Amino acid sequence: MSRYFRAKITENRPIHTEHNLLTLHPLTTIKEPLPGQFYMVGVEGEYDPLLKRPFGLLRKTGGGFQILYRIRGRGTALLRNMGEGTMVDVLGPLGNSYPMPDGEQTPVVVAGGIGIASLFPLIEHLAGRCHVLYGARNCHELFLTEELRRLSKELRVSTDDGSQGEKGQIVGLLHALLSHQSSRKTKPVVYACGPRPMLRAVREAVRERGISAYVSMEENMACGIGACLGCVVRTVDGHKRVCKEGPVFPIEEIVW
Repeated sequence: MSRYFRAKITENRPIHTEHNLLTLHPLTTIKEPLPGQFYMVGVEGEYDPLLKRPFGLLRKTGGGFQILYRIRGRGTALLRNMGEGTMVDVLGPLGNSYPMPDGEQTPVVVAGGIGIASLFPLIEHLAGRCHVLYGARNCHELFLTEELRRLSKELRVSTDDGSQGEKGQIVGLLHALLSHQSSRKTKPVVYACGPRPMLRAVREAVRERGISAYVSMEENMACGIGACLGCVVRTVDGHKRVCKEGPVFPIEEIVW
């Protein structure tokens, strides 16, 4: 089954001044996406920008799937202005997915800002099992909190300015949760996506406790299939392509 397909926009709704929720309906049967995978989305007939842009799967819908994206360049600015019924070219699903926890592990999700988009399908797949820690700069950059509360075993929120949840960075809540979990029979496994400083702090938190963790790396991509080498990250085994060997990596593999 080809990963190239055309899709129709059925909704492109602003949910914040800098973020939109995009719903796509593929015109053909597509490969089933897994939590953590992504799509390369282009604009039919547009050549500036020429290349497609990467977007993580947010969730599947009855007739397709949704993407939560931030407007931060020419490509996403063009996408924001595309209305219902517009056709787009799509490549995907691409990349690997989050490894599922076993029955002896307690999944702990750590999301920073728009990083929740990558982790939401995992939370949905593991409904009722995940401890979710979600941080952002302010309350306006927190998304899907009601859905997260419904799907999570526990949801804890923090903001840098204290406008919602606890004031401070989300890694502080992670330290507290992991310390509490240390007395439990099940062992935590951490999944994280967000800004690099947050991920680096997550790495330190799990390393000192000997806890397994997986991270989804957000890098600029050009081709999405590993040909251009534009999204490489440094790992303990050399440079690896986020679009091909990732985007999900064991956190200890990344050289921070």
